[in-house]
Amino acid sequence: MSIDAHRAARGEPGSRASGRLGAAWGILGVSLLLASAIYRLTPIAADAAAQPLDWYHWVTAVAFLAFMLYAEGYRGFQTAFSPMVAARARYLRANPQPMHVVLAPLFCMGYFHATTRRRIKSTSVTGAIVIFVIVVQRLDQPWRGIVDVGVVAGLCWGLTTLIVFSCLALNSREFAYSPEVPEQAVGR
Repeated sequence: MSIDAHRAARGEPGSRASGRLGAAWGILGVSLLLASAIYRLTPIAADAAAQPLDWYHWVTAVAFLAFMLYAEGYRGFQTAFSPMVAARARYLRANPQPMHVVLAPLFCMGYFHATTRRRIKSTSVTGAIVIFVIVVQRLDQPWRGIVDVGVVAGLCWGLTTLIVFSCLALNSREFAYSPEVPEQAVGR
C-alpha cells in the first residue's frame, strides 16, 4: 500500500483533500473534453439542416442517429467508458498519488496506472477516434453534418452518463465497477 493510501486510511487531511481534488479534476477534465467536442460539432451538424436534403439524406440521418445512440451512447459510454472513468475517479480519491492527481483526466481515461488490457483499449479507441475524425472532416455537407448529428447525440448521452456514474461512484458506499488498476490484476 502506498504512503498516500496509508494516509487516506488514517484519515489525514492532506490525503483526503488531494484525493477529492484528483477525482474532481479527473471528472471535470473528461467532461470538458466531451463538452468541447459537442460545442465544436453542433454548428456543423446544424448546418446540415440548412442544406437541401433529399429523402435518402433523411433516411441516412435517422439510421445513423439510431446507430450512434446505440453504439456510441449506450454501448460505448453507458456500459463501458463512463462507469470506468467514474470507478477510476473513485479509486483516485481513495489512493491519490501526486502525478495521478495532476494528470487526473488522463488517469481516469485509463492511459496509465491501468491494467495492460485497459491501456490497450484506451489507446486503441483514441486511435480509432482520430482516424474517424480525419475521415469525417473530408466529407462534404450534408454528409458531414449527418454524421455529426449522430456523433453529437452520442456524446451528449456519454456526457450525461459520465455525470450520473460519477455521482454514483463518489456518493455511494459501493460501486460495482472496476477501476482496472494493476493491483487488481495481480490480486485476481
